[in-house]
Amino acid sequence: MALSQSQTKKKQVHLFYYPECEDLARNVAAQSDNITLQTIKWRNFDDGFPNIYINDAQDLRGQHVAFLASFSSTGVIFEQLSVIYLLPRLFVASFTLVLPFFPTGSFERMEDEGDVATAFTLSRMLTNIPISRGGPTSLVIYDIHALQERFYFGDHVLPLFETGIPLLKQRLHELPDADNIVVAFPDDGAWKRFHNLLDHFPMVVCAKVREGDKRIVRLKEGNPAGCHVVIVDDLVQSGGTLIECQKVLAAHGAAKVSAYVTHGVFPKRSWERFTHKDGSEKAFAYFWITDSCLLTVKAIADRAPFQVLSLAGSIADALQT
Repeated sequence: MALSQSQTKKKQVHLFYYPECEDLARNVAAQSDNITLQTIKWRNFDDGFPNIYINDAQDLRGQHVAFLASFSSTGVIFEQLSVIYLLPRLFVASFTLVLPFFPTGSFERMEDEGDVATAFTLSRMLTNIPISRGGPTSLVIYDIHALQERFYFGDHVLPLFETGIPLLKQRLHELPDADNIVVAFPDDGAWKRFHNLLDHFPMVVCAKVREGDKRIVRLKEGNPAGCHVVIVDDLVQSGGTLIECQKVLAAHGAAKVSAYVTHGVFPKRSWERFTHKDGSEKAFAYFWITDSCLLTVKAIADRAPFQVLSLAGSIADALQT
């Protein structure tokens, strides 16, 4: 008789992490006695290049090893890749790379000759992770911008695409107005990406239309009147589309508007556009993000309307896949 996953013996995973990810790594380890945090000395030579040392590397032989990465800027990728390329070579039983946010995911296609699809570039870099004793690297990514990007990876890595939507659904069910929720998508792309995961909620779809030289958000389908409308998308950058979408929903009678994105990128502190300031209009009741972008999480701590839904439990489960 086949045993269920809960009945089989769980892997003991040794989890390394980039310093930027320490809080999330500790939260992941707190989810399970089968996850042990390991440490790396992250130093630099005088010329600025990395001087890295993996502590107790000789003890990793035959062990299941994982690395929690954050590619928050181009300047931190090289030193992390140096570790990521070495860990599978230490005769480990398996290697898992957890990269919650795949940062070039929205640059996945060429519209004009000469455009550089950097999503493909980063995929190739990760494809070159050496195979461990246990086989190809497992690569855990949350809500990648376009699902077809799984085909950018070669056979040396096995992409495991996870989603933060279950965290959102749990939070929505906890709200006092849980029976009055409508989910809104800012465009057709977001609807295609997420509607199957939220199909038990009434839905509203917005669309960007061109009027002269401007692109304007319009209500395409659905009725937000009298409801708590939650805009759902995979990521936010400047937040301009979310703000325009909120205005349209409010104009069509939404009782209140909130937003969820898995990845709160917010370059140049663009999150400040959404904070509740004294005397200002509170356009968003809640703004939920996950802890996939750690620098943002630290920046928005204790600032309304932001709330963080942690991926820690989901990552801990993925490490047992």
